[in-house]
Amino acid sequence: MAPFGATSVLIFGVPDSPLAQPRNVIGGNLVAALVSLIVLHLFGSSPWTMGMAVATAIGMMQLTGTVHPPSGAVALVVMMTKAPWQFLLTPALEGSIILVLCAVVFNNLAQERTYPKHWL
Repeated sequence: MAPFGATSVLIFGVPDSPLAQPRNVIGGNLVAALVSLIVLHLFGSSPWTMGMAVATAIGMMQLTGTVHPPSGAVALVVMMTKAPWQFLLTPALEGSIILVLCAVVFNNLAQERTYPKHWL
């Protein structure tokens, strides 16, 4: 899934960023996937509903403290591919967890790097 490329830039390139922490990566991707799946199944996929899904996902991420910029693209992927409900588990949840675990291992190999700064 393309948004994972942008997530990788954050978690490996700027692991100290608040937007790269596990809560934001996993939570943001799940919130965006869930919101966009709801919009998709209620209103279908159109340019209007794509904008609605992304805007609502951003708002919900702000409310839940899980803002993760690549998650905006997760909402678009759901809408453009007309993803099934299973998208919430795989790739959204599963892929996010795998990326975070890889970042934990990689970023902690060097003494000057620590990841995550916080889990929740």
